[in-house]
Amino acid sequence: MATSTADKRAQFRKLHEQGCFVLPNPWDAGSARYLQHAGFKALASTSSGYAWSTGRADNHVTCDDVIDHLTTLCASVDLPVNADFEAGFADDPAGVAANVSRAVGTGIAALSIENSTGKPEQPLYDDRLAVQRIRAARAAIDAVDPACMLVARCEGFLVGERDLGKTIARLAAFADAGADCLYAPGIYKPEDIAAVVKAVHPLPVNVLIVQPSMTVQGLADLGVRRISVGGALARTAWAGFMRATKEIAEQGTFTEFAGAAKGTELNRLFSGK
Repeated sequence: MATSTADKRAQFRKLHEQGCFVLPNPWDAGSARYLQHAGFKALASTSSGYAWSTGRADNHVTCDDVIDHLTTLCASVDLPVNADFEAGFADDPAGVAANVSRAVGTGIAALSIENSTGKPEQPLYDDRLAVQRIRAARAAIDAVDPACMLVARCEGFLVGERDLGKTIARLAAFADAGADCLYAPGIYKPEDIAAVVKAVHPLPVNVLIVQPSMTVQGLADLGVRRISVGGALARTAWAGFMRATKEIAEQGTFTEFAGAAKGTELNRLFSGK
């Protein structure tokens, strides 16, 4: 019997109460089901991984595309799914609220909204507007199901504004606006991560793996509650595909296939046997 949306949301909230867990990012139903098979307790979608799987660049998919994608992901697994909902696919708070309402209806257990505009000339939303957008997302979620969590993302470090003080101030404002979890992708120095965790305590903090040297234990020791990998799993899969195709095209050989997954194993996994 499939796990209900209500149960997924309750399970996800419980995961945030203590400890540290990894929230890997599948890009389609197959990768989601494999991650469930591998024993993870929850998943998060990846805007980049999904976009690449459709032959598009990150941030070049539509809200309708993502709604369909989230519906598919949630239906494919019995795990809670945290949605990477980019910037809400609207600039104004009312537009964000309308789109968030649709996203909650897909069965997700949580949803993230970022303060990145996607515009080189002004990469981040004005702080006041950014807070209004988070507040609107919170109200939209509560109108559908308050059990669904809201994650607020500050993208400063990803767009070149590496001012920890500004990042912490924005995260604190997002917390006051109703966010359940705070996320500043791009931070990686232990002292910066510890400062963010301390500043928003007792709310949980999500950290993105941006360096291969980072470890679950190391982040747990800093007080991080959850860890995500963004598009890294998708990039890893693409790397294997690209190596194999380059070998065929340039050398006419197929040695990269030696490390390929077994078809029998994949068929067994996806047949549920």
